Amino acid sequence: MLRGFPNIRFIYMVVTALAVTTFVISCKGEEQSEPVDLTKIPVQSVEGMSAVQTKDGILQMRMEAKLLQRFKNETESFELFPEGFDVYAYNEEGMLETQIKSDIAKHTVTGEGKNKVEKWEAFGNVVISNFIKGERLETDTLYWDREQGRIYTHCFVKMYTPQGFMQGYGLDSDERARNANILKPFDSYGIIRSDSTKRYIDTVNFIGPKRM
Repeated sequence: MLRGFPNIRFIYMVVTALAVTTFVISCKGEEQSEPVDLTKIPVQSVEGMSAVQTKDGILQMRMEAKLLQRFKNETESFELFPEGFDVYAYNEEGMLETQIKSDIAKHTVTGEGKNKVEKWEAFGNVVISNFIKGERLETDTLYWDREQGRIYTHCFVKMYTPQGFMQGYGLDSDERARNANILKPFDSYGIIRSDSTKRYIDTVNFIGPKRM
């Protein structure tokens, strides 16, 4: 079950009920094969997964994935999204504001009760788009702290905005990318439009054009 998304309906569930040990009959008699590691076999597989989160009848968040696989061992359980992952966040008026997509994602849960810790990770061609601000961020790895409503990474990041382009290492932002901040920017530029002309401003710590 995905935390924070109580309305998930599984299309189908595949519960693996393999024996821990299998046997092979040969001309020399019975030979015992290697044990099957059940922790590496998904206990649930879901195709076309979709989940929503609402508050007071207003859509807050929607999640979609082509395939979900759930694994469990003695210390943790996790959901793997090996064929892509999309999260859509909506603003207070119910308008689509942000999309986060990646090639692969993983949701891990460790501990129980007050000691329970959740971790969301996205890998490969991660794109964060804020449609209202017209901004797009691209990176390879992204971490999502749902409890704090925060997304972050220590990897290389590219950020495209109507005011210019930024790149650097490290990102810290609210989960809707309203206030995204590149921690160590370099070789960035801003665009100022005035009377159909364009100028580029090189700066290490570009914030935006100053108003006079």
